[in-house]
Amino acid sequence: MAHLILKLINARLPDRVGLQQLSIEENIIRSIAPMSAPVSLPSTAIESAIEHIDLAGDWVSLGGIDLQINGALGLAFPDLSANNRDQLHTIGQFLWQQGVDGFLPTIVTTSIENIQRSLAILSHYTPHPTPHTPFAQILGIHLEGPCLNHTKRGAHPAEYLLPLTIDTIKRILGDYASIVKVMTLAPELDTTGTVIPYLRSLGITVSLGHSQATAAQAQQAFDQGATMVTHAFNAMPVLHHREPGLLGVAIVHPNVFCGLIADGQHVSPIMMDILLKASQYDRGIFLVSDALSPLGLPDGTYPWDTRQIEVKDGTARLPDGTLSGTTLPLLVGAQNLVKWGLCDVEQAIALATTAPRRAIGLPTDYIGQPANLLRWHQADNGELTWQRL
Repeated sequence: MAHLILKLINARLPDRVGLQQLSIEENIIRSIAPMSAPVSLPSTAIESAIEHIDLAGDWVSLGGIDLQINGALGLAFPDLSANNRDQLHTIGQFLWQQGVDGFLPTIVTTSIENIQRSLAILSHYTPHPTPHTPFAQILGIHLEGPCLNHTKRGAHPAEYLLPLTIDTIKRILGDYASIVKVMTLAPELDTTGTVIPYLRSLGITVSLGHSQATAAQAQQAFDQGATMVTHAFNAMPVLHHREPGLLGVAIVHPNVFCGLIADGQHVSPIMMDILLKASQYDRGIFLVSDALSPLGLPDGTYPWDTRQIEVKDGTARLPDGTLSGTTLPLLVGAQNLVKWGLCDVEQAIALATTAPRRAIGLPTDYIGQPANLLRWHQADNGELTWQRL
């Protein structure tokens, strides 16, 4: 029976020079070659229909990966229960529509009981995809806390902060260590030097954040196996010329990845420019949304644990003005970087798509991956837009 082979021509791809052509069969990317090169099609092509789509120089990328997202459409992931678990599928569909292929539901500091309940719901969640309702996949869980430094807790409730010990970690993880992909912690709280190696032995990526770690303490944590930093610049010591702190060590470390919130409120565009240039754009930085439960809802006041947050222009704050997150989708960060002149299109796309994949060890090569592709177009006025192909 004849089947369709799709050829995308005159496309630009991150990390490839010049215009490219992609062959897609059964929704899998089979080959990529320069437009000038002949493309060998499979033997089945003789019996196949070949459809060409001319992208006219637009960029093509894999979908976004969001490694730090706290909720959406009114549901905060720490509030998951048997009564609202069906919303996970709706959120997955919504995130797909926002250009996201996969995400780590992020559980912020709360009681161990709440963490365990949310982990239990997520561990038993089984989506039921259909061809007409694609959705972003849950790739694992990000635990942001509760072993954080009190002075850098930000919007995390102080009453639920816990000491950083292996016993505490075992209580938090319970029977669900296998679904936890990333854990954010303050390394200076571990006086034994045993927690990070223990988490790594479980296959959990350790991210440093909400921390007062000095450069020496951060270096020790990276030597022990930590490989990420949670929302660079936020909830950590400032860069200082005599004490570079956690972030300074992370920037120059060849094997550490830093998450970045590119909403223009959490980090000044000037400091983002410094961070991106210091990391040479293609090493160590990836975008996160840090979106809260009002993602997808209009600005306004919303409940958040036992408190309320006010969302204005996509930025969420507690009543005292403390930044608590955003309600901007992940790919808006990439668009912002281009709009502010901090990145070219290729670099911005990579920061939201391939860089987060690299940070958690997912494949970044296009060939062999599902053809869940985004098409990016930069207008004459510089505005960057995208759509699902």
